[in-house]
Amino acid sequence: MNGDPVARAVALSGLVCRAADQRTLLEVDELQVAQGERIAIIGHNGSGKTTLLRLLSGFTRPAAGSVEVLGRALADPLPAARLRNLRCEVGQVVQGVPLVARLTALENVLIGSLGRVAGWRGWMRCFPAEEVSRAEAALQAVGLQAHAPRRADRLSGGERQKVAIARLLLQRPRLILADEPTAALDPLAATEICRLLAGAARGATLISVVHNPVLLPLLAERVIGLKQGRVAFDLSLAEVGEQELGALYRAGSAVPPADWRAASQSSSTRIDGVTGFTGNSLASQSWR
Repeated sequence: MNGDPVARAVALSGLVCRAADQRTLLEVDELQVAQGERIAIIGHNGSGKTTLLRLLSGFTRPAAGSVEVLGRALADPLPAARLRNLRCEVGQVVQGVPLVARLTALENVLIGSLGRVAGWRGWMRCFPAEEVSRAEAALQAVGLQAHAPRRADRLSGGERQKVAIARLLLQRPRLILADEPTAALDPLAATEICRLLAGAARGATLISVVHNPVLLPLLAERVIGLKQGRVAFDLSLAEVGEQELGALYRAGSAVPPADWRAASQSSSTRIDGVTGFTGNSLASQSWR
């Protein structure tokens, strides 16, 4: 891992995060993520995965230690303007997909340009023509161009996640935080969303909370296992085997499949020819 401040996206040191009742939710001695890395965070419910993402997005403050994200120290409250600037550079995809239900798919994608479209234009949703064109291209890239005028509350779960990924393409963040982005999706849809997300993260740092180890090869090159709020292991994907996963999930609420590597290889062959977001290359794929 690169310790150069210029080359790192995230740096944690002596971190302690506590709940309101003073229970320790997360404790990390040292953790660094280099710019451009693809990281998966795994562990059973309550292990601190979501707490970690909330810390990195500035929604939760640590009780002790330092948190640095994209060169900004978050241990102390950032001024409102600097926090807004940070969140323009941090994209998020979460389970439940918080789209604005009454807005169309295209309008939800255009939210990703609000960091560039300020003032009354943003409030009135009066976006410049070039931003609208980029939003339309982003929807085309995820295979939803025909759904641009459809309200978000009339889209399926998988379609809503695609809109969220198209919004990332328009936002162009430096850091993407994905909290179980495939929750409640069937295996084929989950594979598709992972591939689209990995493509949208090209050139950015991607940190994903992953519930199903089968999806790890699609999202990560490095895997961090959390157990009871502590880092149980920090390994390359190739080093993560049944022994590590078994120890991590033992007595937890979820147990990974014993043949997760074989299952992931089978899953990865179900959608051929997709290697990432390269202009309109994804639009030519058949997403069924």
